[in-house]
Amino acid sequence: MSTNAQKRGFGATLWDYLTTVDHKKIAHLYLIAGGLFFLIGGLEALFIRIQLLKPNNDFVSAGLFNELLTMHGTTMIFLAAMPLVFAFMNAVMPLQIGARDVAFPFLNSLGFWLFLFGGLFLNLSWFLDAAPNAGWTSYASLSIAQTGHGIDFYALGLQIAGLGTLIGGINFLVTIINMRAPGMTYMRMPMFTWTTFVVSALILFAFPPLTVGLFLMTFDRMFGANFFDAAMGGNTIIWEHFFWIFGHPEVYILILPAFGIFSEIFAIFSRKRLFGYSSMVFATVLIGFLGFMVWAHHMFTTGLGPIANAIFAVATMAIAVPTGIKIFNWLFTMWGGSIRFTTPMLWAVAFIPSFLMGGVTGVMLGSAAQDYQYHDTYFVVAHFHYVIVGGVVFALFAGAHLYWPKMFGTMLNEVLGKITFVLFFVGFHMTFFIQHFLGLWGMPRRVFTYLPGQGFETSNVVSSIGAFLMAAGVIVLLINVIITSVKNEKVGNDPWGDGRTLEWALSSPPPYYNFKQLPLVRGLDAYWIEKMEGKKGMTPAEPLGDIHMPNNSFIPFLISLGLFIAAFGAMYHGDEGNTWGIPVLIFGLLFTLGSMFVRSIKDDHGYHIPKEELIDDNDKGVKA
Repeated sequence: MSTNAQKRGFGATLWDYLTTVDHKKIAHLYLIAGGLFFLIGGLEALFIRIQLLKPNNDFVSAGLFNELLTMHGTTMIFLAAMPLVFAFMNAVMPLQIGARDVAFPFLNSLGFWLFLFGGLFLNLSWFLDAAPNAGWTSYASLSIAQTGHGIDFYALGLQIAGLGTLIGGINFLVTIINMRAPGMTYMRMPMFTWTTFVVSALILFAFPPLTVGLFLMTFDRMFGANFFDAAMGGNTIIWEHFFWIFGHPEVYILILPAFGIFSEIFAIFSRKRLFGYSSMVFATVLIGFLGFMVWAHHMFTTGLGPIANAIFAVATMAIAVPTGIKIFNWLFTMWGGSIRFTTPMLWAVAFIPSFLMGGVTGVMLGSAAQDYQYHDTYFVVAHFHYVIVGGVVFALFAGAHLYWPKMFGTMLNEVLGKITFVLFFVGFHMTFFIQHFLGLWGMPRRVFTYLPGQGFETSNVVSSIGAFLMAAGVIVLLINVIITSVKNEKVGNDPWGDGRTLEWALSSPPPYYNFKQLPLVRGLDAYWIEKMEGKKGMTPAEPLGDIHMPNNSFIPFLISLGLFIAAFGAMYHGDEGNTWGIPVLIFGLLFTLGSMFVRSIKDDHGYHIPKEELIDDNDKGVKA
């Protein structure tokens, strides 16, 4: 198998991506799929903002508005933010620790296809006249009472997608624990790898409660199990506990990799070591730990009582401390540095005040007494978007510009990148800053219209204009991607010039085996140490030898396809006059189990890249 890039036809490339187990190509798949769902979620948001442009607007009906609202939140959190974060974890983390791949390449592929089929299943609800409509949190008393199949799409789609995320989290944990290069101790790991590590542990503990909640909801709706029906002895509040025991760590599952990306950016473009590295590591771990102790601050108004409210209020305020440590460390990293305001650095600098505002309003909402006033108003919408957009989405844009050359071998245009930044940054603050005041003036969230004369008109117009500016920024980014791909101007291994960690020691994009010889890590910022000593690349930790690689496999796709088919059977089996539901369910499950059986009996030992081919590559590289 040659390591030289060959021009292949569309069919061959498609088959390659359908069967790949290479973490770098799986990162491309996550980026494409997550980007697509991001655009869909953005369109849903624009429809919401058009509807709220003026009082008594009839752009969409009340029912469709509820569907748009539910699908916007669900799509953005589960199908856009999560996979885009996973794209960077897949693309960067194995390179940063000096590994040749993740621990379980087959499972890595399976995780992606499960996520994709779960997301497709959820979005097919638009075309099957039954989109979910009970809010992205799908509170039980509302969702149990819903007729039609909207909530079933939600429950089954998220089960399949969530299984993929759980598999991914376990894979990353094992990879970081077992596959670090010689000399890569825990306290030498780059900050992005540390955040990936903590996030993977959070996924391991946060997704099972969601899975249990979704199972119970599925049983309630399909078989009348009455777990959540208070009239039949169930408990509707238990769903909120299940959901938020997942939902609050989920916020940190999204924001911690963002912190990791920004930590890399501040160090690279300030030409300085990250200030207070060890305190950043401990702050990351502490955020992960405290993230599990604050879930009920979403439930201050459900009547848990003053003692429970007080405990969760204190925990909520405590989590601001490690976040504050991080913000001061980023500021001190820039202090006295030789700063270059590239596109990634602009996003990073803009992130600090934007995210800080989200954090401050979070502490306000963390006070139980104040929360009674803010709850279910636009103040909460503003807070949440300042955290998720001002934190996570800013990081995704910054990471896309920073790591694009490493993933694809070409640089995104800096001028267009800065235009994207200005449009999106201005649009973001226009959209959401005013919503704090809308909330304080009494505008409830999740309402599809409002009356004239309530004082909400001007603010909603400003907010909607801001949303269109954000959309314009995204369009400029897409144009940038197309232009860059068409020009296809190749760059070297360290295109920013100041790369500090191992991924910048490899060619852009890296070879499919990553490292010819595993690198020897001699300290924090391993590549920077070698550069300071005048070396071109990393010092190898092993002699050149054959490299063992896994074979591609189509089975992950087939396993996921079987569950996708089974979900339709499970959903429609109870409909009147339906005779095909159970057979389809059984067929889908047998299809999945059959694919798993084939995998288990297939004797697949992978293949070896002979040492001679690696030497040939080296010679070609020198001549080039």
